[in-house]
Amino acid sequence: MKKRFIINLFFLLGLNLTIKSFWILGVDRGVQNALPSEDYGLYFALLNLSFLFNILLDFGLTNYNNRAIAQNKYLLPKYLSHLVPIKFVMAIVFTIVVMSVALIMGYDVHALKLLAVMCLSQFFASMLTYLRSNISGLLMFKTDSVLSVLDRFLVIIFCSILLWTHWFNVTFKIEYFVYSQLVAYIINCLLALAICLKKSGFIRLKWSKAMAYKIIRDSYPFAVLTLLMAFYNKCDSIMIERLLPNGAEQSGVYASAFRLVDAANMIAYLFSVILLPLFANLISKKEDPKPIIKISTHILLFVSIGFVIICQLYGHNLMSLMYNKHINESFNVFKILSFCFIPISMTYIFGTLLTANGSLKYLNIVATIGMVLNIAINLSLVPRFEALGAAYSSLVAQSITALLQIIIALRVFDIKFKALYAIRLTLFIVSLIISAIAIKHISLSWGYDVMISLGAMTLLSFVFGIFNFKDILHLFTSYINKKQPTE
Repeated sequence: MKKRFIINLFFLLGLNLTIKSFWILGVDRGVQNALPSEDYGLYFALLNLSFLFNILLDFGLTNYNNRAIAQNKYLLPKYLSHLVPIKFVMAIVFTIVVMSVALIMGYDVHALKLLAVMCLSQFFASMLTYLRSNISGLLMFKTDSVLSVLDRFLVIIFCSILLWTHWFNVTFKIEYFVYSQLVAYIINCLLALAICLKKSGFIRLKWSKAMAYKIIRDSYPFAVLTLLMAFYNKCDSIMIERLLPNGAEQSGVYASAFRLVDAANMIAYLFSVILLPLFANLISKKEDPKPIIKISTHILLFVSIGFVIICQLYGHNLMSLMYNKHINESFNVFKILSFCFIPISMTYIFGTLLTANGSLKYLNIVATIGMVLNIAINLSLVPRFEALGAAYSSLVAQSITALLQIIIALRVFDIKFKALYAIRLTLFIVSLIISAIAIKHISLSWGYDVMISLGAMTLLSFVFGIFNFKDILHLFTSYINKKQPTE
């Protein structure tokens, strides 16, 4: 299982780093640079507004379904036939609620038209996520990996043509970006549905009140968790846009600073995609998840701490490279937001572990604390410090919720760390910081300094035993010799 986790993880990471990195750092950044800050800031706020109520599209069904299919594969035809009609009903409720809230918040006709299309995109994105939960629940990680990037790949093609060619002789508008995403989601969703039907066989869609009630009753703890997490993860840009006179512009600044953090978060999120069905499968078989916990924690600690160090030392260079406006403001926000990647990474491991174990009560309490903290701090700091205040708010909320989830997970699974292990991790982190600062003073070129720093960090991870040459060599030689299937 450990070998399978590593092999599929590297495949998933490789595919997503290739496609989604170009999406976030190429197309998405290109769209923001091509548009006024106010236009992209409005889009970013509306997108997060729709995310806040995404729970109405899912109600925890995806996590519930993923865990159920991973433990009982024979449920696929039954759940597929009953859940698809429920998803359509949820889409109607979601659209009505989001549009009503937007009207109450005072958005104009232009914003409401954009939001309506984005609601439709959110429905197909949610349907795609549900369909993929069946595929990953069957432990078809390679297939799920391809589906995880296909919609972004299609948008890259659409927007690259509009942004960087003169085939249509049009000035790029935010509407083109929104419509491109809708078309890509529809295509990917249809492909995922075809794969699910191939595995389940012919199904007849059924509407059963009893089944709908049972599934919603069983999944509502997942729904509450998703809603609470959405509020403390997505409310920042909305509060910036609504609380400030120049809210759309400041929301654009926050989006610029958040982009690299979002790209890094993608790596941590991909861990959870594999870890959730993997943990659920191990727990159902009463097998020990500690080896998977250890290796995933080591990898994400290395990635997240290395990311933060590079961002602190070379953040201004990165912002100057990526953007053509608001560089200093974006850098100040980015320095704070980059620290969020460490607690977010730990949440994707220990929060996923608790989700797979069904420990939703603890997770919901933690998420409630995070939501209250984030909203309260935003109300206090955003009017005074604008986008920077939202960055501080996010860091506090993410850090406290991650720490609480780690403590709970360690107790639930009786995981203990030896003092020597903690000392080794601390020395490892200190060595990363010292080496990166020393390399910066070489001053060859900041780009070369970054690459040398990353190489030094990788070497130090082996020196301190975070990674092990023997384990890695054994893992891949065993895979090649035995030709172990990965799906």
